[in-house]
Amino acid sequence: MPLSDSDPVALTPEARAWLDTALAEVAAAPTTIRALFPAVRRNCGRAPLPDGRTVDEAARALLLAALPLHGQALVDEVAALHRYGDPAEQRAVLRALPQLDRDGTGRFLDLVRQTLRGNDTTLIEAALGPYAAAHLPADEYRQAVLKCVFCEIPLTRVAGLDDRSDAELARMLTDFARERTAAGRPVPEDIASLVRPFTTTGLTAADVTTTDFTAFDVNTTGVTTIDETV
Repeated sequence: MPLSDSDPVALTPEARAWLDTALAEVAAAPTTIRALFPAVRRNCGRAPLPDGRTVDEAARALLLAALPLHGQALVDEVAALHRYGDPAEQRAVLRALPQLDRDGTGRFLDLVRQTLRGNDTTLIEAALGPYAAAHLPADEYRQAVLKCVFCEIPLTRVAGLDDRSDAELARMLTDFARERTAAGRPVPEDIASLVRPFTTTGLTAADVTTTDFTAFDVNTTGVTTIDETV
């Protein structure tokens, strides 16, 4: 089985044999994943793949997919792997969530929420993939985007923005930009693409660094206007 749809990476014969054996063991006895999951990097390596993952992350996704569990039993096993894993193991779990929840129940959202309460930017990025975009409630999704801006995580790494951006998110980002402007601090340029659809002023990325955001107001109709009295 290839590690990646875009690149059936050539593992060494030893690594391939280890992974094939590990997959068979997990399929036969699910609890064996608890020892095998941490051992992946040591046995398979961590070379980068074209899809942005690493070999160990892709191999861990295969192990997760091999679990013959369903419902709460699957949720509990995956949660334990995330809880006791190191950051690389946690990233693998988070990025595999869409494949683990094919029914789209949102049953793994607690793992996303736990991650968003932390400060590891690599884990936050992993948590805000397609699974979060599909299942996070609107208010939580907006707060997650705002946290990315605050943590200087490029918004291009956040899934779902094209579909889930709205006037309330634009207002929140404008308030954030206003605070940064008032403090004399730079405003991240990538918020412009989220604010622009809700403004009548044609805000561009270049404008973000020069606009006085203390003059911006986003109303509930989703139109950003300039308060001429400011």
